[in-house]
Amino acid sequence: MERIIEEIREDLSRRIAVAADRLADRTLTEDPAYAALLGRAELRERIHHHLRAAVEGLMRSSRGLPVELAEARAIGALRAEQGLPLASLLHTYRRGGRLLWQSLTEAVAAHDRAALPRLLPGAAALWDVLDQMTDAATESYHLTRAAQGDRDRERRAALLDVLLDGADGPSAAADAEAAAAQLGLPERGRFAVVVLASEGSAGHTAPTGSASAPRVLWRVRADGEIGLVELGHHPLESVRDLLAPLGVRAGVGPVVGAPAELARAHRLAALALCTAPESEGPRTALLDERLPAALVAGQAELAGRLRHVVLGPVLALPVEDRRTLLTTLGTWLACQGSTTYAAQRLYCHRNTVSNRLRRLEQLTGRSLSDPRHVVELALAHSAVLQRVAAEPATRPGVPEQRVSPTPGGTARRSPRRPG
Repeated sequence: MERIIEEIREDLSRRIAVAADRLADRTLTEDPAYAALLGRAELRERIHHHLRAAVEGLMRSSRGLPVELAEARAIGALRAEQGLPLASLLHTYRRGGRLLWQSLTEAVAAHDRAALPRLLPGAAALWDVLDQMTDAATESYHLTRAAQGDRDRERRAALLDVLLDGADGPSAAADAEAAAAQLGLPERGRFAVVVLASEGSAGHTAPTGSASAPRVLWRVRADGEIGLVELGHHPLESVRDLLAPLGVRAGVGPVVGAPAELARAHRLAALALCTAPESEGPRTALLDERLPAALVAGQAELAGRLRHVVLGPVLALPVEDRRTLLTTLGTWLACQGSTTYAAQRLYCHRNTVSNRLRRLEQLTGRSLSDPRHVVELALAHSAVLQRVAAEPATRPGVPEQRVSPTPGGTARRSPRRPG
């Protein structure tokens, strides 16, 4: 094979040049991706170089030497970086291989038609060389795209961090606007932030939105997932439907109008999540629907004082007694102060609920007929629930220190209809 190629080298070189011209013209005419990326001169030169490299590879292979693949790898990486589809690159490689074989057979026939049978064993060798070059370019293409993907994800995460965590200084607003622009977010709009509970978000695929739902950009962190929601015309409540398939606890902050406000929205979304104890199961807590509980969650020291000052005597009771009173209070509050509805939800007589509430009034010195006292009791009850959610089931060496394993207001619903 090497001897045949040496005999026709000059003619083969001319034919390869013509083949490169033809393939460049055809590629630019039929493949918009190439046409948008390269000019004719550059593409023609690259094809010409590839065809000559294939001939050199065939000669090295005939001498038992490995084919040089560095150039093929470089082209694969370059085209990946330029964004050329891999299908376009491979299609041109295949066409080039066919043209090279055609040029080779025509050159041999023109030199000595009787030598054509000696060329046939070289067909398999040529396609093997072309396959090696194609495989090297493809592998390099995939590696480059994978590295690009990693860089893009890291860059996207860094941009989201700028928006979700905020920054100090006079350039904070400008930095947020620049990060939003790079993420494709408008300067003004309707945005919200979602925080998923860490114990529930692992292993789930967070939704990214659709044409009929808000767009969500997710940031995965060690302590959970955070979603930046571009609401557009969708109401904030639509986030509930978006998150429902995940079956996890989530907190949703208020709607904000600019990227610079997203750090505050993130903090408030985390606060909203604190108002949805794990014991209540999967749910999406909107901050604006749980402001009293969020107020307690945001003031840990005052929440401790509320528990001690308002419900201290109740918390000092034996486990079963305090569980009963706190569950009754929570259910009564959830039933909007209706003793009848509370009794139905607690599976007990109305008088039993009344007796428990009177005892609670006696222990706390608060009257459930005084709106100010009801507010204090409701906030203190919320503080108790949040402490239960934040602490382990027992403290070391002190059994059953949790206030109640069943949060108030979550007793089973009675099958009876309210009367």
